Amino acid sequence: MLRPLARNRRAAFAVLLALSVIAPGLAHQAAAETRHYHADLNGGTERPPTDSAGNGSADLSVDTDKHSLEYTISFTGLSGPATGAHIHGPAQPGKNAAVMVDFGASLQSPVHGTATLTDAQIQAIDDGAAYLNVHTAAHPGGEIRGALLPAP
Repeated sequence: MLRPLARNRRAAFAVLLALSVIAPGLAHQAAAETRHYHADLNGGTERPPTDSAGNGSADLSVDTDKHSLEYTISFTGLSGPATGAHIHGPAQPGKNAAVMVDFGASLQSPVHGTATLTDAQIQAIDDGAAYLNVHTAAHPGGEIRGALLPAP
């Protein structure tokens, strides 16, 4: 009678051990998703605000499993050619922050591309603590800006 009980305990232990190895991976796969964000860009939301007649929009997709970002940024009416475009954060609303993602030097609207994100960058975007802005020679600190918010 004791031998079958011992075998059942060993089998139960083996099952629990296997689940402890497999379950975290399954939980990670279940939590992985693609999230979409949008920003409306204008001079009034830049800090400090600009008098720019420019405006634009940004649409981003973040794959939380691959830590990848796909983006499209469109803008028009800037005071001159775009000299930079970035995601900044983490930032409180209306405050400035460091560059998190640089969109490179090829900034003809519309700008399309991909980037790799860290966990901290994904968290800042998820927390609503990131913004995107476009810079020009006349406005080196940023001409138009918009908060990255979950897309409807």
